[in-house]
Amino acid sequence: MRAVAQRVSEAKVVVDGQPVGAIGAGLCVLVGVTHDDTAEKAAALARKLWTLRILPDEQSCSDIAAPLLVISQFTLYGDARKGRRPTWNAAAPGQVAEPLVDEVVAQLRALGATVETGVFGADMKVSLTNDGPFTVVLEL
Repeated sequence: MRAVAQRVSEAKVVVDGQPVGAIGAGLCVLVGVTHDDTAEKAAALARKLWTLRILPDEQSCSDIAAPLLVISQFTLYGDARKGRRPTWNAAAPGQVAEPLVDEVVAQLRALGATVETGVFGADMKVSLTNDGPFTVVLEL
């Protein structure tokens, strides 16, 4: 699994002109899934995100009950090393990826997190105000 976690002062995702998820200060997280990812990796990613100390004063979401906006992002596994057109071969197909992204969200909620989400496979418009800016790439 691969994730891009951004510290934000606000973030939202809109589908078909309608807001489907929004948070104030917290983390906006893009999650990509590859072929060999598992529910165990999803749980580990959730624990890492919940305790990642990138909020102000080196705090984590778990320290201050900050919310997370989790959005599926298969393009995190795009490969543009050859040519100018990326390939998506490393991205897991939807029927594999969707349950694992859902598992990340479920595990975060089980830890006590407030989690908003996008809509898997939808054309989403994501807007955010990156606080810092502060962005971290995680790979499990």
